[in-house]
Amino acid sequence: MRRWPVIVIAAAALGALSGAAAYQHIVPRQGEQKGSWQEIAWSFPRDGWPAGRAFRCRGASCGDGIEVYVRPKIGFCNCDRGVADDDEVDRVADVDLISQYFVPLAPGEVVQVADMAGRTRAYDLKPSDGSRRAAIGIAVSRRCDLLVAVAHGNGDAWETRRAALALLATREMTRWMMAAMEGR
Repeated sequence: MRRWPVIVIAAAALGALSGAAAYQHIVPRQGEQKGSWQEIAWSFPRDGWPAGRAFRCRGASCGDGIEVYVRPKIGFCNCDRGVADDDEVDRVADVDLISQYFVPLAPGEVVQVADMAGRTRAYDLKPSDGSRRAAIGIAVSRRCDLLVAVAHGNGDAWETRRAALALLATREMTRWMMAAMEGR
């Protein structure tokens, strides 16, 4: 009895179905799209913390081009107070990775990202190329662990903040942040 044609046809069908399933997981479903956000490579040198995820947004949904870098810093937070003040945001939010010359624009604000509370603060950056950029530092905590994000762009600091927080609020990013904070 010849079963090999049946096996070949079954294997081809299974492969096609697997490819379709993989495509559905890669391409965002309608309503889940992150606008013009694209994941990019982590562009900073290695330091004491693992690289995180980086994104770039261009187009009408995010002003004049914004980049967001987000990563966990496990075991790097005050277990009792969390992110309690602007000095801590200045120190931990990775703004210095973009430029060592940053000046706060205003006092920070309390923020909630996923189930983590912390602070966000706006900065004026002076990169080495002489341009002027706006940046937002975000630092939130859970137990003794810290999650930081820094966003920067050519446009207004408050628009940069809005776009960065919208990205962090997506279902995909919330799942990733929670898994990263669990150390998985």
